[in-house]
Amino acid sequence: MKQPSPSLPPSGTPDVATLSVPTPRLCISAVSGGGGKTLLSLGLGRCWHKAGLRVQPFKKGPDYIDAAWLTQATSRPACNLDPFFLSAEKLRLLFAERTGNGSPDRENAPAASAAHPPADMALLEGNRGLFDGMDVQGSCSTAELARTLACPVLLSLNCTKMTRTAAAVVAGLAYFEPGLQLAGVILGQTASSRHEDILRRTIETYTDIPVLGCLPRQRRNPLPERHMGLATLSGDAFSPETEALLDQLAELVRAHVDVDAVLAAARRAPALEIPLPPGRADAGEALYAAPETEEALLGKECDFASRETFSAGRATATGAPAPRADSSHPRIGYVHDAAFWFYYPENLEALRRAGAELLPVSLLTSVDWPELDGLYLGGGFPEDFAEQLTHSAAVRRLPDLVAQGLPVYAECGGFMVLAEAIEKEGIRYPMSGIFPVCAQFCPRPQGLGYVEARVTAENPYFPLGSHLRGHEFHYSRCVAGDAAALPSASALTLEKGTGMGQGHDGLVHGRVWASYLHIFAPAVPLWAPRFAALAATYRKERKRA
Repeated sequence: MKQPSPSLPPSGTPDVATLSVPTPRLCISAVSGGGGKTLLSLGLGRCWHKAGLRVQPFKKGPDYIDAAWLTQATSRPACNLDPFFLSAEKLRLLFAERTGNGSPDRENAPAASAAHPPADMALLEGNRGLFDGMDVQGSCSTAELARTLACPVLLSLNCTKMTRTAAAVVAGLAYFEPGLQLAGVILGQTASSRHEDILRRTIETYTDIPVLGCLPRQRRNPLPERHMGLATLSGDAFSPETEALLDQLAELVRAHVDVDAVLAAARRAPALEIPLPPGRADAGEALYAAPETEEALLGKECDFASRETFSAGRATATGAPAPRADSSHPRIGYVHDAAFWFYYPENLEALRRAGAELLPVSLLTSVDWPELDGLYLGGGFPEDFAEQLTHSAAVRRLPDLVAQGLPVYAECGGFMVLAEAIEKEGIRYPMSGIFPVCAQFCPRPQGLGYVEARVTAENPYFPLGSHLRGHEFHYSRCVAGDAAALPSASALTLEKGTGMGQGHDGLVHGRVWASYLHIFAPAVPLWAPRFAALAATYRKERKRA
């Protein structure tokens, strides 16, 4: 039985600039969640990194924690690739940029395009099962992403209490959909050498998929877990024990996997030839450019607010100089500490390309903040630091900054700090009180998965009537004194997702936005230009005062 060849994206034409991406690549997948993908991905990534290879890690789907571990394992920032957020064309552009192939002329690429040095190897960790997607057709699956990138797939197979059936599973996966290259299988959770032997011989007898390694069952899970996935051990900071753990995973993989054969499979991936959109000089410009008009974003007539803000912001969306008040960029602080660290690098990159200067700040330390023109409050685990946040001078100062007109954009954990309080295990921890609601922490997830929403209220960040795609994962729920008033006070009507409840999400107060929704900036091209322009406006106001 022979496998079909992977389908390649269309090649560019002579009059269209084309990106050539020769980077070897490999996608780690499994039959289901919990199939050993993360252990194998971290072990392989760390192994190749220690061997001197520049490994560019990718995580399929919306995920901050696994991406942080992949970054730690390879010493190179991980990138999320998600077919739910981006078209196949934009996924390829993002892959090209992050592997260091974002410019047709890499020798003379602009600084923004040369931010990612060329990678020797791309390692993509899938999510859930190989063909699991949004619907019966498997939309947004790991398999779909692998086909989009012509990426060979290495299967991590949990072989607990299974022998000959393993061959049927592997054969079924290999031929379930056309255009997918299953490059090999790693047998996981093997109980003994006899178990390994019969698994290997059965798969080699009934399929043409090579067995490239066997990972024996471990007495204990080598990966620390918490309710959102892998534990981070100390907020956003990886401890020395984490480094030792990653080295142990590398040794485990090196001892039981034919690492050279796996690398050879990755190197057999064909080069990607990716045409750039007309008028775009490199992948970054194509990814982060805002549309010409808000109507172009929506594709229909709408009643738009803040047209002046949009026009001011759009001029900077391709990396041109920022809106200026006194010959300097608007300064947007983003809270990055042990409690708040869920930021897509692409969101920060979009703000930089929109002209903002980004400054990391903390809500947990006593260090004074610099003067800011905007504040980005990302997600994280504020419930783990609720008592510290209650006594934080920076948290107590937020109402004054908001009263002065400071633009604040908050996602999930950031929203919790803007509430009156965080309630956990019956204890109420006062927060900034920007919004008259409480974030009540619960023992089970309150919102988990993709979100689709329509903007139904005026706000400074998104056009009225626009459609947003994002995701949520939160164990807290929004509790309002008048629950019936929450829908009318919200800015988003959800078509998919939980949000703050009753099919709604998003609270707006002046220049403040707070929601459970996490966005991915390349999929929401107006967010960064609007935020940067709003910060520039505030800067002018502040300088005139």
